[in-house]
Amino acid sequence: MKSGLFQAGSDNVFRDLGFPEDEAHNLLLRTDLSIRIRKAIDKLGITQTEAAARAGISRPHLNDLVKGRTRRFTLDALVNIASKLGYSVELKLKKVA
Repeated sequence: MKSGLFQAGSDNVFRDLGFPEDEAHNLLLRTDLSIRIRKAIDKLGITQTEAAARAGISRPHLNDLVKGRTRRFTLDALVNIASKLGYSVELKLKKVA
């Protein structure tokens, strides 16, 4: 809905930026999961160095994750990182309207 210079966005910023639907959804999932992993690291009260060691990735790679550079991570990799940090990821499939 347009109102003057502003346009209401959807529930997916990547779609709003013009990414194809499948890519926009994947980017949104990766971003959401990376934010949750970053919060989990904070909740665990561990350093990035310790988190990287637990997750089995390099410290610079973990820093990319913490800084929101999700391009470097697949959903599989993010699920594995969450698991190695002691968290599980649940998947929900629903029919699009």
